[in-house]
Amino acid sequence: MKQFTLDNITLVKLVHGGQCIADSPDGKKVFVWGGLPGEVVNIRVTKKKSSYLEGIVTEVLEPSNDRIVPVEPEVYLSSSPWQIMTFEAENKVKQAILEETFEREGFRDVDWASFIAKGKEQPEEAIHSLPGAMRKTVGCPHEGYRYRNKVELGFWGDEDGLHYASYVRGTHGKQIITRNALASDAINYVLDDFLTGLSKFVEKNGFRAGDFKTAIFRSNQAGEVVAALFTKLEADFSDFMKPDSLKGLVIYHSNPKSPASVPTRQLYIKGDIKLNDEVLGKNIMYDVLSFFQVNLPVFEQAALVIKEAVSGEPCVDFYSGVGTIGIPVGADVLVDSDESNIKMARKNALDSIDVIHATSENATDYIASDKVLIVDPPRAGMHKDVVERVLEVLPPKVVYLGCNPSTQARDVNILSSAYKITYAQGYNFFPRTPHIESLVVLERI
Repeated sequence: MKQFTLDNITLVKLVHGGQCIADSPDGKKVFVWGGLPGEVVNIRVTKKKSSYLEGIVTEVLEPSNDRIVPVEPEVYLSSSPWQIMTFEAENKVKQAILEETFEREGFRDVDWASFIAKGKEQPEEAIHSLPGAMRKTVGCPHEGYRYRNKVELGFWGDEDGLHYASYVRGTHGKQIITRNALASDAINYVLDDFLTGLSKFVEKNGFRAGDFKTAIFRSNQAGEVVAALFTKLEADFSDFMKPDSLKGLVIYHSNPKSPASVPTRQLYIKGDIKLNDEVLGKNIMYDVLSFFQVNLPVFEQAALVIKEAVSGEPCVDFYSGVGTIGIPVGADVLVDSDESNIKMARKNALDSIDVIHATSENATDYIASDKVLIVDPPRAGMHKDVVERVLEVLPPKVVYLGCNPSTQARDVNILSSAYKITYAQGYNFFPRTPHIESLVVLERI
């Protein structure tokens, strides 16, 4: 598409996807990255459809009072486009989007609890229980930053060597990055060590940046870091030197015909790729590829509410991952479809907990009229067979932690023929991004 610009456009509101919406001179809706409500801006249009346009702000003519300078001005749009607003404004916007999303499904009288944006207050030494060299490696404030215990980075190569890279939003092009402002201090601390070692190995063996897909880095609260590297090569990595700063490293071959970083064969492993964290006093083990919450302090605030809602009653946890919710709140049954999650869940679970390897739609017999049901589904929401089973057997409560308010509100609307909302709360699990987590407790009418 031949790119063009729109000048002197007034932005109206931020919407669920993260963009700011406006009207073009010809009446089309424009979805814009890099702007805030009330601002007057110039826009570079990146996509043109019959009924709408998409674009990126190139100049702010009249800034919002909520605008701040992004910590990563060159790359923030790719991974954390809401670095441009104050943390207070971000939390208000997320709560407003959450309420509006549920109102569209007919829920206009929900008594929302206060939006949670931070974990329980801890002393500084507990938050930063890392060696001194690991602390504050990004050089940015903690509020809304340095919270992610997992990041995935791509690669780029040029005459200066190998670099970390991310995709430029709205394009197939890449941009070089050196740090990640959302990543934990522990992860940022190991990035240079790992890249230096990989660069030497690539040069020694005549490999290219394009031979590698991505690297995943994961840290725990104690500051330990593990990593997984995905390569298109079926090469010998036996003499690759794992950096001492990594607890463990695994290298996987990944199908070169697919862009996704999915393991097809393990080529190398050194050290231990498993980590441990405590959730509500329960030890949870997971590995570099497990499903585990990325912002543990804020997640624990939701887990406390879930535990109170379950209140010691018999309980089934669907989409359970490694048991991060089910085990701390006392579930009797954990159900997950991912084999690696199941392996970790079985290590974490007590003998009294049944761990079931199945998709949610193939495990509906475990949903019963005398057991509370916990669900934490992917962005697509609950499978329709699960919803149908709930309405058939009517568990006393459904405790629904959702990462997509649209599908969560849809599912809750379907269940509203037999259930009422008794608790609802939003959480900022992913500061500086548009993503919103929300918890809804439903009780049988």
